[in-house]
Amino acid sequence: MSASQPMSVVLMWHMHQPEYKDLRTGAIHLPWTYLHAIKDYVDMAAHLEALPSARAVVNFAPILLEQWEDYIAQITSYLEGHGAINDPVLAGLAEPALPGNPQARLRLVKDCLRANRERMIDRFEPYRRLATMADWYEEHTQSLIYASNQFLADLLVWYHLSWMAESVRRNDKRIARLQEKASNYSLHDRRELLQIILEQLQSLVPRYQALAQRGQVELCMSPYAHPIIPLMLDMASAKEAMPDVHLPVSTHYPGGIARAQWHIDQGLATFERVFDARPSGLWPSEGGASQQALEMFADSGFRWVASGGSVLNNSHDAHSKSCSHRVYRFGSADIDCVFRDDGLSDMIGFTYSDWRAEDAVANLVGHMENIAEVCPDRDDCLITIILDGENAWEYYPENGFDFLHQLYSRLAEHPLLHLSTMEQFLAEKSPQPAHEEHLVAGSWVYGTFSTWIGDPDKNRAWELLVEAKNTFDEQLATGRLTPKVIAAAEKQLAICEGSDWFWWFGHYNPGATVAQFDQLYRMHLANLYLLLDVEAPAYLAEIISRGGGNPSHGGVMRHHNQAGDSG
Repeated sequence: MSASQPMSVVLMWHMHQPEYKDLRTGAIHLPWTYLHAIKDYVDMAAHLEALPSARAVVNFAPILLEQWEDYIAQITSYLEGHGAINDPVLAGLAEPALPGNPQARLRLVKDCLRANRERMIDRFEPYRRLATMADWYEEHTQSLIYASNQFLADLLVWYHLSWMAESVRRNDKRIARLQEKASNYSLHDRRELLQIILEQLQSLVPRYQALAQRGQVELCMSPYAHPIIPLMLDMASAKEAMPDVHLPVSTHYPGGIARAQWHIDQGLATFERVFDARPSGLWPSEGGASQQALEMFADSGFRWVASGGSVLNNSHDAHSKSCSHRVYRFGSADIDCVFRDDGLSDMIGFTYSDWRAEDAVANLVGHMENIAEVCPDRDDCLITIILDGENAWEYYPENGFDFLHQLYSRLAEHPLLHLSTMEQFLAEKSPQPAHEEHLVAGSWVYGTFSTWIGDPDKNRAWELLVEAKNTFDEQLATGRLTPKVIAAAEKQLAICEGSDWFWWFGHYNPGATVAQFDQLYRMHLANLYLLLDVEAPAYLAEIISRGGGNPSHGGVMRHHNQAGDSG
């Protein structure tokens, strides 16, 4: 096709949170699922609704969808007068009686400061004042007895107001009224804010469904609990991109092929139940792909899969004319593969947050125009931008509202750049994929698995998981487990197999976050032993990783050009 035809552009947003709930007690240990829901998932839908010509691919981890449902059920029951909210931060907003215990009050104060100071706290003068007082109380904890319940109530309200989607802030009169009130919030105000939070959570699935039915959004998925599938299939696949990597003592994940398939099948079942549609595309957890994994994805009925640009670079035949924007096939795997433009994706993730929105969009579109100029094959090529859909925006003014609005607007009307979804691109262009013999196993981070394996702390976490899986297999083999216990244990095991625990282990991550995820991981493993009626090993009481680093954006995202983590 001639170069006068527009170049296809696919924006893909990955939405994911691990399981923060203790499945045994119901207690929710971190609030990020509902906070990102009312801020980022809501705003992303609103941007697309506001511009019918905009297009995007939105990816959901199935375990995130289940957490939405759980929050909706808890808040609904609570507002109907029965049941409890098991998230302490959200419960603090809702409960008439705030905690009297000094430790509980201090924890609530600290929890209500977990937001971007410049963009989310200092933006609102009443919240900034409360945060200044909270900082003082943190340094003078013995003075917390002077912190009134009204101070705590106001801090809780402002915390949740700061996490509210910009689209809701600009359009919901109740939010405007709460912000104008500024202080001295009543229990009625707090309950009204809880009702708004519930409405936003309830709106998500219908809104994304409607966008998908209109063809504006293609919904795709990740495997159920976000495991690194290639490492489950073959831990030694890490050596393909890192020949010198130090693997755990156990170099094989027992029954990994069956477990990987379980995550795909369970993910599909959850996704289809929630959205009443089957996805044709897959963003494997962390873009983690290997030749064996591609074949499993193809056999499971997926038509396309995406991974990181460095994975493609590692997989190119030395003699081939590489084009990072083409569609590819590898070996005999019957599935189309596209690769993230790491440079452009990282510009959104790390660079543009400090730019004026118009300048950032002009710069990004300029880069895309340059790519289109040197890439005349418009049927087989596309520009693929893939990044985390929730963690970048708190570093932007007003949750990235102006940046995203202008980005969609500019691309939707651009004569030489055409916003598309993967499904639409494959259907309209029928690309002829370039062929490579073998995909070198890796992820979107550096094209390796160094973020999840190879570091002593990460390897230790794998060894604990292997031991737990062996115990699971032994108990299953006895035949004494009921179907109900087996189903519960399979889900608990799946949570332990998620990628997030391994992501956070390592000296380069911030100590406070590492401590939270270390404790969560060991809790999930201990719960698996409890379900199996086996005494948990004593070593689960021992800390795996302490962290101590100060990475960009708190470590929630990785800059592709940073030095490698480990291995």
